[in-house]
Amino acid sequence: MSKQIYIYRSFERFWHWMQAILIFLLAATGFEIHGTITFFGYKNAVTYHNIAAYSFIVLIVFAIFWHFTTGEWRQYMPSRKNLRAQMDFYLLGIFRNAPHPTKKTVLSKLNPLQKIVYLGLKILVIPIIVISGLMYMFYRYPQGSSIEVLNIHSVEPFAIVHTIGAFLLIAFIVAHLYLITTGSTPTSNLKAMITGYEELEDEHDEKVTGAAALPLRKKTEPETLS
Repeated sequence: MSKQIYIYRSFERFWHWMQAILIFLLAATGFEIHGTITFFGYKNAVTYHNIAAYSFIVLIVFAIFWHFTTGEWRQYMPSRKNLRAQMDFYLLGIFRNAPHPTKKTVLSKLNPLQKIVYLGLKILVIPIIVISGLMYMFYRYPQGSSIEVLNIHSVEPFAIVHTIGAFLLIAFIVAHLYLITTGSTPTSNLKAMITGYEELEDEHDEKVTGAAALPLRKKTEPETLS
């Protein structure tokens, strides 16, 4: 029996949507800085990109604090259980209307493949983007400074790394936008991230059902001492 379960907390939803807005703003202004599109104007694009970048860093700090104080960081610990089944589901099963191999619960919101991808984003892709972006903004060009170690001849390596990280993040966003439509209905996952509630199997009912399925032991009279 399914039941509406409160699975996504207020800050989790706020963090998710603010992160999405900032990533889209960073992508749009980043493409304009590279000359791919024209919308804000180059000078404004640089300003907006920097503001969005600082806001993104602040959001990351709050998110890290929230994850560790609430214990939600455990959601991203990778597991090999059902990993192969999850990969098969995304490659083939999803197109055959096969049942989802992983059951979502409040304590386990991500399937094994999501855990690996999200963990990679959090400890690899996003740190690379943030660090390379800061280096790109603040590292000193040769300008006669007495601190020679801070002088470099080109920020091109930082720009290349930053761009690669940005494209990896955009690839994740594209896949994420598709996968949110693969819930019980095309909009169920989206609604869950808005309201916090998602229709899940009732764990209590499952425990009761499982207990009811067990054979009952025959009650015996206690032995009496003669």
